[in-house]
Amino acid sequence: MSQIEETTSESNPLTLESELSAESLYEKCMAVAHNLWWSWHSEVVNLFRDLDPIRWRQLDHNPIALLNEFTPERLEARANELVLYSRINQAYRRLKEYLASNQTWGTTNAGILGVRPVAYFSAEFGIHESVPIYSGGLGVLSGDHIKSASGLGIPLVAIGLFYDQGYFRQRLDEDGFQVEEYQDTRVDSLPMEPAVDSEGVPITVEIDTRDGKLFAKVWLMHVGRVDLYLLDCDVEGNKPEDRKLTARLYGGDTRTRIRQELVLGVGGARALKALGISPSVYHMNEGHSAFAALEAIRDFMHEDGLDFDSALREVAHRAVFTTHTPVPAGHDRFEADLVEEHLGPLRESIGISLEQLMGLGRVDPQNGEESFCMTVLALKLSRRANAVSALHGQVSRRMWSHLWPWRVEEEIPIGHITNGIHIPSFLAFQMRQLYDRYFPAGWARRMGEPEVWQSIYQVDPGELWETHYALKNLMLTFVRRRMSRQCRRRGETDEAVEAARHVLDPNVLTIGFARRFATYKRANMFMWDIEKIHAMIANVDRPIQFIFSGKAHPADEPGKKLIQQIANLRFDPQVAGRVVFVEDYDINVARHLVQGVDVWLNNPRRPLEASGTSGQKVVLNGGLNCSILDGWWAEAYDGLNGFSIGKGRAHSSTDETDRRDAEALYDVLVNQVIPTFYDRDDHGLPRQWISMMMNSIGSLAWRFSAHRMVMDYCRSAYVPAAGGLSCDMSAR
Repeated sequence: MSQIEETTSESNPLTLESELSAESLYEKCMAVAHNLWWSWHSEVVNLFRDLDPIRWRQLDHNPIALLNEFTPERLEARANELVLYSRINQAYRRLKEYLASNQTWGTTNAGILGVRPVAYFSAEFGIHESVPIYSGGLGVLSGDHIKSASGLGIPLVAIGLFYDQGYFRQRLDEDGFQVEEYQDTRVDSLPMEPAVDSEGVPITVEIDTRDGKLFAKVWLMHVGRVDLYLLDCDVEGNKPEDRKLTARLYGGDTRTRIRQELVLGVGGARALKALGISPSVYHMNEGHSAFAALEAIRDFMHEDGLDFDSALREVAHRAVFTTHTPVPAGHDRFEADLVEEHLGPLRESIGISLEQLMGLGRVDPQNGEESFCMTVLALKLSRRANAVSALHGQVSRRMWSHLWPWRVEEEIPIGHITNGIHIPSFLAFQMRQLYDRYFPAGWARRMGEPEVWQSIYQVDPGELWETHYALKNLMLTFVRRRMSRQCRRRGETDEAVEAARHVLDPNVLTIGFARRFATYKRANMFMWDIEKIHAMIANVDRPIQFIFSGKAHPADEPGKKLIQQIANLRFDPQVAGRVVFVEDYDINVARHLVQGVDVWLNNPRRPLEASGTSGQKVVLNGGLNCSILDGWWAEAYDGLNGFSIGKGRAHSSTDETDRRDAEALYDVLVNQVIPTFYDRDDHGLPRQWISMMMNSIGSLAWRFSAHRMVMDYCRSAYVPAAGGLSCDMSAR
């Protein structure tokens, strides 16, 4: 289904009768469902949910799958029953107005991109749980990036891969060990359509390799004003193994990985050309898409007659690269034989040797023993590179300093733009209503402006606390439902299922931890001295409780053991339903947790957390962060807006660092977090805690919003790369 078209014209006038027909009502609902704009508008989400609340939950909040179970007549009957006509018409009208509007921030500040947009490449996009083409933080960030680009009206198209099995569904077995389950996604239940060229012909791209051709069809998905193009290798012409190439995220061996990245980068660039889109900027979000720059070089050489060096300079000036991890394993590397097998035809097309190509991906081009690194390629083929927090910028400049041996570390050309989150996607409906009552009119269009958020200090403290408590109860209802379901699936006793329905206590300080279970994130650090945790949980007057969730990579056995260790605390009688692990972490689970916890725990081994964004989502909803001074928290914490674990120092010994951080965690819990939460006034309100909630929202919500982030990219990267500055004195 295409973007909503005008349905009223002289050639096709709509009568009141046709406007109110069952077919019209159904078509409007489908039109709204086919643009993911609905996913960050709670009133539209509520509209779909009200059609059938049970099936809505069972179908992973997928409106197309839900509507596929309705006929126009049944939908009309349901609309009559619930008086939904005005809500449906309003949702449809608002979407049309949103798409038609040109009164945006981008119109004023990014006009040069109007004819030649930004091309934003990413290996995954986490937009909503009903579109399972993401695994975790990188994907959710990419989704938030394009949502905010849409909201700001910045001309941008996005390119990714369509994973028809997505990431995996997580289940824990009787021993608490992670089991991965893969499910095929029904294309007819997703908001996408074949991308077509100017003649209306569906687009398929082809890529030459030494092993034969690779083919990929192109899908189109609408995310507000942004078009997201997804490449899919499940097409005729591919070998059977290649048809499965884009089936799963981050699966398979290094050969699978390089072929996926070939499709994303080279295939993505060719898809844009077939679509008639000539980007002014190539934004490579992580090294996975760096081959796009090579294809752009080839295109400049063949279309404009440039030599290789001139084409490289042209592309580098237009290229923006964002690196997301200081962890060495996060930077893909390939040996020369794999590079030649997959890039050989492209290499020959641009007239360089294999050694020259390998040199582009090596820190030391002359070192024949060094493998080809995608991050190095991206850094060499871009003139604007950034890390994703201030601290990560320092780490990245040190990490990649050997690329510029003639420069001191402070002058290494890698800056930073700190990550932010898309506020409408993670702000609870109840908090949104609270803000609407106290914030300036139209505040939702100014989410990146600090003065807007100062209105939080006008909110009645009791009302803020009551809203948070209501959200906490909603979260616990969700968690209990998931825990009882987990027990039933494992075939546990009726008593165990019933006990699961009553885990956790809304009056108890609730600490949440949910993210990828990589070992450096130290999910089990709270268990360093389990007796201390036992004592805190058992405290009659001031107890604590924990909610955990997250997935380990299928090949990460140590990460899986961390999950098992925490999940099996359910067998510890001293814990007794006060530490729970929620299976199958996804955007839906994350949304419930960040909206309801009292405290968000984050204790990575500094400085390995590049940014982190889950804690930013907690801020919006009144929760407080308790974190190591790493990533975004290192620049966010001011002593009044949350809690710090330690003082931002790390010992040369990893074991000693872990010991110190664990002791610091216990200290901050016992001496700051717990007493601040439980100290109440005569009205039962934790005044100091509420004050910290307000300080957190007022000082952090705007700074760590995706709107601010994308505006930073636009000002500092996109517009300069497109040649849109009247004066530019920067040099790299």
